[in-house]
Amino acid sequence: MAIEGIIGRKIGMTQVYAEDGRAIPATVLQAGPCVVVQRKTKAARTATRKNKKTGGDLPPVKVLREFRLKDGDEAKVGDKVSVEIFKAGDTVHIIGTSKGKGFQGVVKRHHFRGGAATHGSMFHRAPGSIGSSAFPSRVLKGMRAAGHMGADRVTQRNLTVVRVDGEKNILVVKGSVPGGHGGYVVIRKKG
Repeated sequence: MAIEGIIGRKIGMTQVYAEDGRAIPATVLQAGPCVVVQRKTKAARTATRKNKKTGGDLPPVKVLREFRLKDGDEAKVGDKVSVEIFKAGDTVHIIGTSKGKGFQGVVKRHHFRGGAATHGSMFHRAPGSIGSSAFPSRVLKGMRAAGHMGADRVTQRNLTVVRVDGEKNILVVKGSVPGGHGGYVVIRKKG
């Protein structure tokens, strides 16, 4: 079975010490074991798009994600994918949902500079002018403005696997991973 990814959950951040004594910032993820619930083929995907029961006596799951297989790979319904598909030194891409920040202004959301703080400026964190007058008499699309920030799908690329614990289903990767503690992520091998 050559599935190149797994669903995981972010536990938190820590630091791991290398053999030479360097402190490496790391994120701890609990990944798997994940069960294959369906196998799709190109012919089956184009033939029907109806909602069907995934089949078998598989337990219901909270998170479902699709992973593409290479031609000829053997992955059957009911197979378990564990964290042991990774090894220390592998490069992975991790996809998660960033922390939501709610409704934010232009200074925080788009890094506008704002106005002077003193000398009776009265212009501090406001967006300022957003367009011309008579022509084009409208606000152009794509204008940066205040609005909802965060809670977006984010892919953190080229993270290095530091440690793998198959018994506890723990994966430790170098660097940060999008989302808060307990958030679901998809971990894919690079390539």
